[in-house]
Amino acid sequence: MVRIIGENITRMVSKKEGKEDTVSAGANISDQKSDSAQGLSNAEAAMRLSRDGYNEILEEKTHPFLKFLKYFWGPIPGMIEVAIVLSAINHEWADFYIILALLIINVLVGFFQEYNADNAIEHLKSRLALRARVLRDGSWVQIPSRELVIDDYIRLRQGDIVPADVTLCGTGYLLLDESVLTGESLPVEKKESAIAYSGAIVKRGEMDARVSSIGMKTYFGKTATLAEKSADEGQFQKNIIKIGNYLIRVALILAVVIFLFAFFRHEDLRLTLQFILILVVASIPAGLPAILSVTLAIGALNLARKEAIVRKMTAIEEMASMDILCVDKTGTITENNITVSRVKTIGKYSERDVLCYGVLASRKEDVDPIDAAIIAKASDDQSCTKLLASYTVKSFTPYDPVSKYSQAEIIYKNKRLIVAKGAPQVILALTKKDAKIHALVEKQVEFFASSGERALGVAVKKGSHWEYAGILALYDPPRSDSAETLRAAQEMGVDVKVITGDYQAVTQNIARKVGIGDRIIAVKTLNDSSDSYIALKLANGVSEVFPEDKYTIVKVLEDHDHIVGMTGDGVNDAPALKKANIGIAVANATDAARASADLVLTRPGTTVIIDAITESRNIFQRMHNYALYRIAETLRIMLFITLSIALLGFYPISAIMIVLLVLLNDLPIITIAYDTVVAHPKPVRWEVKKMLKMATFLGIIGVISSFTFLYIGLHVLHLSKTLVQTLLFLKLAIGGHLLLFAVRTEGPFWGVAPKRSLLIATIGTQIIATIIAVYGIFIAPAGWDLALFVWLYAILLFLITDLIKVAIYKRMNQ
Repeated sequence: MVRIIGENITRMVSKKEGKEDTVSAGANISDQKSDSAQGLSNAEAAMRLSRDGYNEILEEKTHPFLKFLKYFWGPIPGMIEVAIVLSAINHEWADFYIILALLIINVLVGFFQEYNADNAIEHLKSRLALRARVLRDGSWVQIPSRELVIDDYIRLRQGDIVPADVTLCGTGYLLLDESVLTGESLPVEKKESAIAYSGAIVKRGEMDARVSSIGMKTYFGKTATLAEKSADEGQFQKNIIKIGNYLIRVALILAVVIFLFAFFRHEDLRLTLQFILILVVASIPAGLPAILSVTLAIGALNLARKEAIVRKMTAIEEMASMDILCVDKTGTITENNITVSRVKTIGKYSERDVLCYGVLASRKEDVDPIDAAIIAKASDDQSCTKLLASYTVKSFTPYDPVSKYSQAEIIYKNKRLIVAKGAPQVILALTKKDAKIHALVEKQVEFFASSGERALGVAVKKGSHWEYAGILALYDPPRSDSAETLRAAQEMGVDVKVITGDYQAVTQNIARKVGIGDRIIAVKTLNDSSDSYIALKLANGVSEVFPEDKYTIVKVLEDHDHIVGMTGDGVNDAPALKKANIGIAVANATDAARASADLVLTRPGTTVIIDAITESRNIFQRMHNYALYRIAETLRIMLFITLSIALLGFYPISAIMIVLLVLLNDLPIITIAYDTVVAHPKPVRWEVKKMLKMATFLGIIGVISSFTFLYIGLHVLHLSKTLVQTLLFLKLAIGGHLLLFAVRTEGPFWGVAPKRSLLIATIGTQIIATIIAVYGIFIAPAGWDLALFVWLYAILLFLITDLIKVAIYKRMNQ
């Protein structure tokens, strides 16, 4: 499996597959390619692709055989292998073969679980493919960047990530962020003939370029192999691993106690050491990494089916704890289906003039929703279409978030004009100061905003002075599902805040309609506040923000122990997306925004975010259940065996029984990654103290019930020690699986029905354990009568334990 490495490449997400962006050929291409103005032909590109290979950077992969050896060697290197050798030395051949079977099963289960998880992750990464706009056969089309070949002509614009080493051509400039390559934080300006390196982010500008190097021959490709990236590890994973380490320490301490007692009693140390090694291996959560990987991978695939691509697995973990979600307005809450609803003229200019100037300051091939709305409105007016044919565009400067306007130089009747469109106040600043026009613009902007319409100023420069031509009213209605999904998020304990660059009145109108609330503050009010956190906490949203303000908002909230999700779509949203606990790139976001996000949405709207919250809480619950079960089960078995040996000098179960218990327990545990759970209604965090208290209670109950059963077997039923060992083996096997059902919910065990796979695995292993005990396979036979007694005893203790568990949880939650 080949995958693209580097944080700036692997995190890219393509637009919906198969979607092409076809525009007129030859636009803005310089004379450098005058001999190939149509670009490469598809046939020529295919030949070069076959000759030179794909434009990708190959990652050093761990060979499957080495992964297999990792699992063969085990969680504590060589421990189980030493137990096998000691069994052979002691001529305990039954133990030898069963322990060997345990080792092989652990290896196969661990290897294939990780293999499947890796395949799931690779499937997701195959959808995180950077795409490029390339000139082929005279048309601009979008293709996967890995299919670029040398001498291809591509178009780079704001928000793109440079897909290969390229030579810039044509007029204009690019402001490039090359920090991922050079470590230099300041953007670098580059013009015609300069080299733009693969991995750089276009912060501003738009140019065409010719591909000069691809794949491992790029600057990034040559340096990528010199550095290794460590995998991100979230709090979720850290806590699970801490629990695993805790169980290992407990097992080793109790093993030392058993060894010391055996030593001072002058017992056969070879047999004792063999028993201890098997006991420790049985207590170590060897399946924990596999279960964690598979559970997260399954969650990621579930989200992918709902059109949310997980870029970082830690995002799934963090979303379970997310308590504040900062959402953008346009395209997230609204439909991003912008229309020009009204045109307000100023001075001598007509509606036709304003629309024509607006079209000239737009570019169709950029597929910008605002530009598309203006062009669509103008196309409905035949006189406007006719007038546009008489204009010639000489140059075009695209919109950027800093200047907040776009402009074009045009020729009309041999006269040079410059037209601009952008934020009304910014356009107003271009024109000469006129109090009357200033008041008119302000009044009109407020009027549009009160109806939820966004204003866009249009101006024209004739000679040396700019003149305000008019204002376009843009309306983007709320999505039909926004109110419902945002209400669902609030019911799940997530405080939703709208963060937008739009005007306060527009934001209030939309926020009110979707149920977020109308306590919208302007970013200036926030910055002037003596306590920005309190202002943020009380507000339903912040308006008129710049991209850098989003970063500040996230930082303030995180500094006060909130887990924050932030949506974004622009290149300048990248810092806020990186800073947020969960950065979410919305549908149609720029490559730079997607590169910085943890979760990438390929479907518009907020519904998929709710799906992600629910899925993450389900995963949290599954891993919580597993951790609680594992701690309680380890304490239940290890404490009972250790105390029995130390206080009574009696080995309650043999080494071969421990191996059989491990084999029987591992199968149901694997299915916990698929188990049915009920997502917590509020954000969840690890409550380790609470978990340890409950695990300790469950473990102690198990120890007490095992000693009670031991007493009944030896002193009430007067059974032989070997027969009591068999019954204890069956009791521990049944009790362990019943314990798994008890830890699945804080309420009664029947409150949440288990997944069929878990139920079948549990019932199947219990049948096997009963048959082993009844017919004495590898151990002393017990018969059906005693086996039935064990079943009744285990079920009675399980019901009592579950009742007490419910009572303790109620007390804890109070």
